[in-house]
Amino acid sequence: MRNYENLVIVKPTLTAEEIQASVKAIEEVITSNGGEIAATSPMGMRKLAYPIDKNERGYYHVIYSSIAPSAISEIERRFRINEDLLRFVTIKYDTNREIAAFNGMVEKAKKAAEAPAKVETPVVEEAPAATEAPVETETPVVATEAAAE
Repeated sequence: MRNYENLVIVKPTLTAEEIQASVKAIEEVITSNGGEIAATSPMGMRKLAYPIDKNERGYYHVIYSSIAPSAISEIERRFRINEDLLRFVTIKYDTNREIAAFNGMVEKAKKAAEAPAKVETPVVEEAPAATEAPVETETPVVATEAAAE
């Protein structure tokens, strides 16, 4: 089994649930053909370099996997049939240097998948404190206008 990276661009017209279902279907295509998914990296909605089928944006998702080389043609055929995909690319990691880079990217993707859950909590706590300050400054202004009349 060789190491591969699949970058897929999903149509932006789908809802968030439909995008996630489409990504799960893509992962299912890989696993049903004997592949093992090492890591995934959702890159999110991004602007395309040029419009594709009148779409200016697309949802990017990277899948790192180990697959038998004979299964790649079937996986790419199923990607071409999928109407939710704007584009896809499959990259093979062959030499020892490329495999070392692949392993580094897999570790980075795994760490990135764990990190966002820890970062989001402090941001939510700071938001109420920021909204209280403007409310206090607006109240005296209204009182001075009423006294001037």
